[in-house]
Amino acid sequence: MTIDEVLQKITSIGIIPVIRAASAEEANQAVEAVCKGGIPVVEITMTVPDAPSVIRRVVEQQGDRVLVGAGTVLTAEQAKTCLDAGAEFLVSPGFSAEVLEVARQRGKLAIPGALTPSELMQAIAHGAKVVKVFPCGSVGGAKYLKSLKAPFPKVAMVPTGGVNGGNAKEYFAAGALALGIGADLVDLAALRAGDSAKVTAAAKDLVEAVRAARA
Repeated sequence: MTIDEVLQKITSIGIIPVIRAASAEEANQAVEAVCKGGIPVVEITMTVPDAPSVIRRVVEQQGDRVLVGAGTVLTAEQAKTCLDAGAEFLVSPGFSAEVLEVARQRGKLAIPGALTPSELMQAIAHGAKVVKVFPCGSVGGAKYLKSLKAPFPKVAMVPTGGVNGGNAKEYFAAGALALGIGADLVDLAALRAGDSAKVTAAAKDLVEAVRAARA
């Protein structure tokens, strides 16, 4: 997929589920539960054991209907490995010029993390089309995002950290392109208890919350 196609899909869905898990099997269960709940995009983080293999497996099995990205990408080497595994986009918790350059060379979307105006300016200067504002909830949430959008109205922002269905409306009103949501969506305790239906139900509720927030 092209960068514009990936951006269009993320924008239309409005949610980027962040998949963190203690094992590859647990990550696979989380991906299936989230997708079953109506969210056809996932960000599989590099903190998952053997994350590239998980990404490759999801792409092979569900890549025709699920947009698969890699998260917590910290280095150029990780970026290359994730893209080789089939990831269509990369997400980082902070700024890395090297990761952005790898993505540029491959024609793929990289979403660097930024929190301050200076970090946003740095990301923009290196060609970032979308920025992950993290950890947004810890520094004021939607009010903080709105403050950032004032001097950077054209920068697409994905707030992550403390974001959930209950505050989705506030974040979209503040100018969010999409919401990055991890633990508030993917209940690992439920998965470990064999209750993947709880995660699927949470995904369905989130889809409705985002739909209502954007209406």
